[in-house]
Amino acid sequence: MGAIISAIIIGAIAGALAKFIMPGDDPGGIIVTILLGIAGAFVGSFIMINLLGFGSGGFIWSIIVAVIGAIILLAIYRLLVG
Repeated sequence: MGAIISAIIIGAIAGALAKFIMPGDDPGGIIVTILLGIAGAFVGSFIMINLLGFGSGGFIWSIIVAVIGAIILLAIYRLLVG
């Protein structure tokens, strides 16, 4: 249960930071932002750990990786929806 709550918190932070880095008018809202952040954490960790070979780190590293993944997903989301 704690892992789910921390994933939601990290996802919300990552989604908000990704939205701050890539401002614009997106359909959805806070729910879509959180979901993109959570999915971004998975995408970012897959890219960093499996493809680039970087190890896992602490909370800040998780946020950075999740933001990178959320930015990638936000760009894809804008291409598909926008």
